[in-house]
Formats: sequence, C-alpha cells, structure tokens
Amino acid sequence: MAVRHDIHSHAHEEDIPGTVNLKAYDGEETHYGQALFPVPSADPNDPLQWTKFKKHMIMGITCAFSFLGISALLGPSVYISLWSTQFDIDHNTSAGLVNFPHIMFGFGSIILVPIYRRYGRRPVMLLGLLFHAAGMIGCAQASTYSGLMGARFVHAFGSGVCEALPVQLVNDIFFIHERGKKLGWYTVALCLGATGPMFCGFMLAAGLSWNLFFYVEFAFAMALLILAFFFVEESLYFRKSTSSTTTNSDSGSLNLEVTRSGEKPSATSTTITQPSFPIIIPPRKTFLQQLRIFPLKFDYTSHFWTTPLRALTHLLVPATFWVITTYGIFIGLCGLTFNFVFPLKITQPPYNWSPQNSGLHAIATLIGFLTALPLLPASDILAARLTKRNNGIREAEMRLGVLLPAAFIAPAGQILFGFAAEKDLHWICYFLAIGLTQWSGYFFFTLTLAYAVDSHNANLSEMLIIMNVGKQAISYGFGGELLNWVKKHGYLTMIVGAFVPILVVNNLMVFVFMVWGKRIRVWVGRSWLARFHRGSLVEGEGH
Repeated sequence: MAVRHDIHSHAHEEDIPGTVNLKAYDGEETHYGQALFPVPSADPNDPLQWTKFKKHMIMGITCAFSFLGISALLGPSVYISLWSTQFDIDHNTSAGLVNFPHIMFGFGSIILVPIYRRYGRRPVMLLGLLFHAAGMIGCAQASTYSGLMGARFVHAFGSGVCEALPVQLVNDIFFIHERGKKLGWYTVALCLGATGPMFCGFMLAAGLSWNLFFYVEFAFAMALLILAFFFVEESLYFRKSTSSTTTNSDSGSLNLEVTRSGEKPSATSTTITQPSFPIIIPPRKTFLQQLRIFPLKFDYTSHFWTTPLRALTHLLVPATFWVITTYGIFIGLCGLTFNFVFPLKITQPPYNWSPQNSGLHAIATLIGFLTALPLLPASDILAARLTKRNNGIREAEMRLGVLLPAAFIAPAGQILFGFAAEKDLHWICYFLAIGLTQWSGYFFFTLTLAYAVDSHNANLSEMLIIMNVGKQAISYGFGGELLNWVKKHGYLTMIVGAFVPILVVNNLMVFVFMVWGKRIRVWVGRSWLARFHRGSLVEGEGH
C-alpha cells in the first residue's frame, strides 16, 4: 500500500518560533502551494497518515463532546429564577449554579491534561465522558441546592478536558495548513454550546421540568461514549524525524522505494526522491488493536507532577496571555451578560415574556455563529496567499488579518445590548446585539488560539492547562457579581461604560501582534523562557 502523504517534505521551522519555511521541492506533495508541515513519518500508524474519515470522525466526536460540555454548563442559566424560587435563594446565589461550575470546568484540566499527556488522549476522553455522564444523572435526580451543586461540579470536572482535547488532537493529526479550519470546527462546537439556554427554554415551554434537560444530556453523553470507544484511536505518537536525509547535489532528485514489512517494492509503491534504501514500515494496527484503552507506550519523558506548575510560565508568553484574556472576556463579559441579563429583562415589563421563552436569545447566538461558518477556512487561505507572496516563508501573524472586522463589530454589539437593556428598546435589538458579538467571538476564539499555538514552540499540553484555567478564572471573576453590578450601577454604566472598554482594549491587541508580533516572537525566542520550554519539549507536542 502506498504512503498516504509524502514523508519527505522539506518544510521546517526556522530559528524563530512561528516562522516556518514551507517551500516545496519539485515532486513534493503540496497544499495551498505549501509543503507538508509537520513532516509525517512513513508509518501508517502515524496520526498524520490516518485517513480523512478517521481524522474527521475523531474531530467530530471530540467537538460533539465540547458542545455537550458547554451546553450543560451554560444551558441551565434559564433556570436561575426557577431555582431561586425552588431553593428559596436570591438570584445571585442561584446564578452560582452556573458560575461555580465554570471554575471546576477550567481547573479540571490541571489533573486531566497531565494524565493524557503521559498515558494517552483516548483513556482521558473516555474518562471525561464517564464523569460528564455521571454528573448529568446526578443533576437530573438532585432535589437540593447542595446536591445539584455537587453534581454540577462532577460533570464540569469531566467535561472540562473537552476544552483541551480538540486543540491537542488538531496538533496531533492535522498539518499546519489545515489547523485554522479544524480549530474552527472546535470553535463552532464550543460556540454552539452557548445555545444550551434555547433548549432549556423549549423544554420549559413544553411544560417539562428542568430535570429533563439533564436526562437528555446524559443520554447523549452515553451515546457519545460508545462512539468514542469505537472510533477515537489513540493519537499519542512518537514520531521520528525524517530530516536527516541528504539531497542529491546534482538535481535534488531522490529515489526511495517505500515498502511494507515483508513486501517487495512494486510498481504501486510510492517513489519519492531520496538516496536508494528500503524503509521497513510496520503494518497498520488492526481494528481490535485500535480499541486498546491505553497506548502500548506511555510518555514517561513528560513532567507529570510539575506540568501544572510549568504551565504557569506560559502566562509570560504574550500570545498565550492574549488567548486567556480573549476567552475570559468574551465568555465573562459577553456570554454571561447575555445569559444572565436577557432572561431577567425579557420576563419583566415592558416585554413580559414567559420564563419558558427566556432562553430564545440563543437563537441570535446560533445565527451569529452560522453566518460565520462560510468563513471557516478564511485564515488558512489568507495565510497561504501571504506565504506565497513571502517566497514560501510563513509567519504566524499571517492569520490575524481576518480578525480586523470582528475587532470593531463585537464592541458595537455590546454597546447596543447595553442601550437595549437600559432604555427598554425593542427585543430585536437584543437579538441583533447578541448576533453581532457572537459572530465576532467565533473569529477571536479560533484565531487567537491558532496564533498562540503557531507562535511559540512549547509543550502544547502545558499551554492548554493555563489557557483553560485562566479563561475560566477571568470569566468567573466577571460573572460572579455580574447581576449585582448591573442592579447597583445600571446596565448602561456597567455594560457600556465598564465592559466595552475592556473588550476594545483586548480586541485592539490584534494590531499590536500584526505589527510587532514577529519582534515579540524573536524576543521571547531568545529569552530564558524559550530555553526553559525547549529543555522539556516532547516530540510531537510542539510544532
């Protein structure tokens, strides 16, 4: 069987992290005119060599996990008033059933990410789905505030890893020219999870209890667990570098016959330019071997106990810090504002909507994200064109131009929402404001993350820990007292006067990175921090 992807790409990262030479030699496989990077091995068990069906099934299942995790986390915001009455607590305390699980959702990564880094992605995904399902059934049967809070913590702990796994899997199984689009899949799932309040509202409108939402989530979690068991193969792989081969001095042409173990070279073998010698390729794992819970080899080179502490050092990497603030602000100042304020406003005069319809603002979220979908591959295409203009040299900042419209549209949406709440404007103003902000949020979620991964060569798992913990901490910090703030100071003062300036400052950082991003990468790449991260870089964890 022929190798699926050319194993002799000459693409390589330059001395500056985030600057990649994607020039292709004659005869090499290219995409968007770029050579393959990372360079795959000839082993058919290398995740980069898996079939498109295999890769897309894994990403689809993992993204579905992200959708379930986020929808279970945010969906019950519709029940804040209902829980306030049922448990005899005030609205802010009731909102804690949404706020506090946010913390566990992020901090679960401190435990689960080091585990999947050493013992494999597959067992941790299955374990996370088990925790999520157990928490869902606990929530469905809870009858007290404390019991419901405890069950919410269990499912938030398990599903929190779905914030890290999709990004890790994109790094494991896709090439750099695919990553923007594939991270977009994850972002779409994450963002669509914010429509959870809509489903909760529909159930209330149908006269169904809030418990049913958690039963439905439990059923989907169990179905996803079965799919994950059969289709999500372990992607922890120890790839050997193929860059040690030499080039023919006359023509640059190489002549290598790639064969499977026990087979003779044939006319169907892939002929690639290299000095003539046979490479013995192991057979593809059988289906039963792919179902092993744990990989055959653990990664004992990873710093298991110190990984969370090492993750803190990534706060000093500007691009990583930008991801944390972006997610924290868009979730805490935008998403939680919509989920907390809209249900309270729309059920009061002059609107007087029923509580059952208070989650319909999620329709605006859905529309905002769906209108962004056609632009899913935009950053990959833009980066490829700029790379071609730059003589095959790709810079990490080449993605960021797609963010320019979103940088201004998101604050405009927040301003409109603040005025709508303060002046009791028509309900369509809320929907328009939410749609504009969420449309912009999709691009910031996707591209700041892709930029951070591209621009600093370090163990991705460490970056993901601090990203998840940091953004959840920031969003909780904003959301914990959000209702008290707006009641005390007013919607216009808090949302427009306080929240919007914070959002604007964060969004305008795109200009800083577009103009000075490479200088920042050079500075960081020559610092003690880069040497510290390179000293423990695990093969396959970096670029």
